[in-house]
Amino acid sequence: MRIRSLLFALVLFSGLACVFVAGVRAQTPARGAAAPAPARGSAQALAGQVHANLNQLMRGVLFINSNVLFAAQTQDPATVKRASEPSASTDPLTSVYGGWPAVEASALALAEAANLLTIPGRMCANGRPVPVRNVDWPKFVQGLRDAGMAAYKAAQSKDQEAIVLVTEDVAAACANCHNRYRDVPAGTARCQ
Repeated sequence: MRIRSLLFALVLFSGLACVFVAGVRAQTPARGAAAPAPARGSAQALAGQVHANLNQLMRGVLFINSNVLFAAQTQDPATVKRASEPSASTDPLTSVYGGWPAVEASALALAEAANLLTIPGRMCANGRPVPVRNVDWPKFVQGLRDAGMAAYKAAQSKDQEAIVLVTEDVAAACANCHNRYRDVPAGTARCQ
């Protein structure tokens, strides 16, 4: 009985060792080979996925949220009338989370969108890679992040004059990048 238990343990240990070695070999790429793609659903796989080109990202996230801030320059978010069905409203200022909370959320969305502008692999609409490795790109991205956070602080104060002042920083952050990469003749720097 004792020998049988010992033999069973030895076979089990040998089998586990083979599985371990095979797993390590499967995870280690051959010299010069590309590393395997991260497992679907893993934190590494989710961290850097790119689904939109730069133009789509601008239109879907940055344009919409900056417009909420710009609207708050002339409309006091505290007095914006909610939609008759706020849960179905497509206007952030009149939705369920409208008013000043919408301005706060939009400011944070701009700051968070700065992270999306740094993900490698994103392409411009014209098929060129987003210039994330250019020396000026991180500076422009940081300018957007800083402007978004300044707008968030102004929105938290619920002071419309503070929003008016900070939207100048938002507009400048956008213009810095647009002047360099978007609003130029078709050439080496253009990214649309």
